[in-house]
Amino acid sequence: MKKVAAFFQAIGANIKDIGVTFKEGDWKTKVSFVIFGFGPLLRKYYLRGIAFLALEILYIWYMVSFGASYLAKFGTLGTVETHMDPTTFVTVYGDNSFLILLWGLLSILFTVLLIALWRMNISENRREELAAKAGKEVPTIRQDLHQLIDSKFNYTLLSLPTLGIFLFMILPIIFMICVAFTNYDFSHQAPSKLFTWVGLSNFANLFSFGGDGFGATFAKVLSWTIVWAFFATFLNYFLGMAVAILINMKGIKFKKLWRTILVMTIAIPQFVSLLYVSKLFAADGLVNSYLMKWGVISQALPFWTNPTWAKVTVIVLNCWVGIPYLMLISTGILMNIPEDLYESARIDGANQFQMFRKITLPYMLFVTGPYLLTSFTGNLNNFNIIYLLSGGGPTTMSMTGGAGTTDLLITWLYKMTVNDTNYCMAAVIGIMVFVVTAVISLVVYGMLPSVRDEEGFQ
Repeated sequence: MKKVAAFFQAIGANIKDIGVTFKEGDWKTKVSFVIFGFGPLLRKYYLRGIAFLALEILYIWYMVSFGASYLAKFGTLGTVETHMDPTTFVTVYGDNSFLILLWGLLSILFTVLLIALWRMNISENRREELAAKAGKEVPTIRQDLHQLIDSKFNYTLLSLPTLGIFLFMILPIIFMICVAFTNYDFSHQAPSKLFTWVGLSNFANLFSFGGDGFGATFAKVLSWTIVWAFFATFLNYFLGMAVAILINMKGIKFKKLWRTILVMTIAIPQFVSLLYVSKLFAADGLVNSYLMKWGVISQALPFWTNPTWAKVTVIVLNCWVGIPYLMLISTGILMNIPEDLYESARIDGANQFQMFRKITLPYMLFVTGPYLLTSFTGNLNNFNIIYLLSGGGPTTMSMTGGAGTTDLLITWLYKMTVNDTNYCMAAVIGIMVFVVTAVISLVVYGMLPSVRDEEGFQ
């Protein structure tokens, strides 16, 4: 509640400041409320004035050229379909819902940015007036440029990355969220067909458990995603730690050799190793072939055709890929645990398990807590392991939307996009992936000892 109150207080303070600036400002400032940069230009702040004015002109040009036309159709996403003229048999191109959504969204975002620029323009006029009343010298263009590579170099340095983040991260995310509220699917493919807004019907379909609803499949995929992430994270964590402790034990020879052998599993690209391992465990693969040849089994084991076998297999094979990472991380941390702690524990009569539980494990959990969280959230979206090993299969009649029994939310999203071209439901699943990941991350992050008591472990 305090943050909400602070937010509204900040809005109120901004509105008050704008009113005071207009009331107390001179005519140059008042004109700047409409013509950006007018005041700075007349006060000889040429670089700042030109920048504000140029951005306003650029926005007006964009909106007049084509932004306004797309924004006008944003509410319907188009009304005229592409069709063939029955008399001339010539294709008559109509509205393109995809472009209307994209450019309309850009127009809205640019308008929001223009409002922010307008607020900056007012603040700049206020500062300049106060500086003039205080008798401060007006900086030259050279001095302004020098500030951009000196005292304000951080703004200059971050401008391009910020623009890149906006264009290639924020805008696609907002676009995906908008698609989730449309019927953009195989039957409504732009530019030949129009799609339109459908409100919350896609979300209702995702949580519908009757008829053709996705509810039952979503519940199964979500539960398996969480189970997979749990085992893929903690099984690798404890086994990797155990391997590191074993290799570091006194009396173990060829330590570098064992570490090198393990690292080789992660040195080979997964697109090579995982596809190869997937074939090894196929019905006609080497594993089943030799087991039947040696008389261990009478028929091929259903590694990829039985849902339970497939889930266990991907978890076990993920250990083969994940243990070396944790072995390397654990090795570095174990070498930094003071030996005096173990010597004191031995003197007190502690055995190996007690020393592990009271010294090694707390130290490891404290140091690697943030890594465990990032590893868990990474495994929620671990596309490679699942897709390259099982392809998300096997499929069953009870699963809808092209989902398989080993599909994670992320692989199901991929299939729905590439195979079914059901973009609207894929966008909904993308939003749910974000919600699940964000909730788990925020909850667990607050529980980490390295976050709650950063100095306590010292």
